[in-house]
Amino acid sequence: MSRAEHSDSSGNDVGISARPDSAAAEELAARGAARIEWIRSRMPLLADVRTEFTATTPFAGHRIGMSLHLEPKTAVLLEVLSAGGAEVVATGNHGSTQDDIVAFLRSQGMTVFGSRADSIDQHHRNVAAVLDASPSILLDNGADLVAGAIARGQTIFGGTEETTSGGTRLRGELAGDIPFPIIVINDSLLKAIGENKHAVGQSVVESIMRITNLRIPGRRFVVAGYGWCGRGIAHYLRAMGGKVAVAEIDEIKAFEAAMDGYRVDDLVNLASWAEVLVTATGHPDIVAPDILDRLENGTVLANAGHFPWEIDTAALYASALSTTMLDDAIERVELPGGRHVILLANGRMVNLAGREPKGNSLESMDLGFLLQALSLERVATGAETLVPGAQAVPDDLDREIARRMLRAMAAGR
Repeated sequence: MSRAEHSDSSGNDVGISARPDSAAAEELAARGAARIEWIRSRMPLLADVRTEFTATTPFAGHRIGMSLHLEPKTAVLLEVLSAGGAEVVATGNHGSTQDDIVAFLRSQGMTVFGSRADSIDQHHRNVAAVLDASPSILLDNGADLVAGAIARGQTIFGGTEETTSGGTRLRGELAGDIPFPIIVINDSLLKAIGENKHAVGQSVVESIMRITNLRIPGRRFVVAGYGWCGRGIAHYLRAMGGKVAVAEIDEIKAFEAAMDGYRVDDLVNLASWAEVLVTATGHPDIVAPDILDRLENGTVLANAGHFPWEIDTAALYASALSTTMLDDAIERVELPGGRHVILLANGRMVNLAGREPKGNSLESMDLGFLLQALSLERVATGAETLVPGAQAVPDDLDREIARRMLRAMAAGR
């Protein structure tokens, strides 16, 4: 079956309604190629490993199924995997797919499902279509592919998981049910420091500023969650002059936040203080009805977590008198009692689902995607060294990547 004819397991065509005609596809692909050229030129770690993989072809004979944000930096990673002999079948995550990048990847012969306009139901069909292609290795983001492969009883060689949310799901909901190794990239301290703290922190603050055009200095921010992403968001908000409080239920992390100089309290006590509330926990229903009831008029709600569930948007809309889209990423929600709140990016990842999304910095994703590339190589060539289920990046890979990153940083001095 050709890509153009591909159907999901229910027999429905996947993504065809959103597929542009050939002339429009060529124009989109050219736009994507131009954007990717800049990104590629600033990712030296991936450039080096692409050269290595071209020589060693560690993925020869493997089909890699991916569910990850389809944006320019991801495209460079997929080029690297393809250079290593992989056949790539991919989809994005809901709300963050960039159509010109999809068009470019298709022009390179990759099978890619999805578009920016996809509904959540279409996204689930896209994930099913990736699994329909019978991948042998998975590159997952949120554990959707792993969960689907287990439910189907598919034979999988192994794979990787990118996120905090996915790692939590693998070790919670799916614990004991995974018969193949999954390396959790988010477990790497390199990713925690370089990508989660500094890159997510920077990109979330930049995205809130770009979408709303609001100032940071003097404004009151509450960050829900003091994991690595929450640490970074709080750090960059305060560095830019914001007044920052942290809500954290883990006693050790709450203590750390207090020692770092933040006001720390339960979210229910901080809600009425917030002018902007940012979630970064990886868990559902953090901003639940009891929190919504305490928000002051005009509070801005933004989510930095992978899944669009940290802000209970169903409860928010259920209590709304009316809603108005002020632009494509700003929604005013009128509530009883003369209050309103502002919801950014429909509660999805604010740094990838908002207007003109940029995501994390090039340098941080060069590091993060080197972790992905070398971890996938370990799955393909050294599966016997791994155990079934979720596990950390092997220590030797972490240290090798740290050495490569330090060399790259020194080269720019």
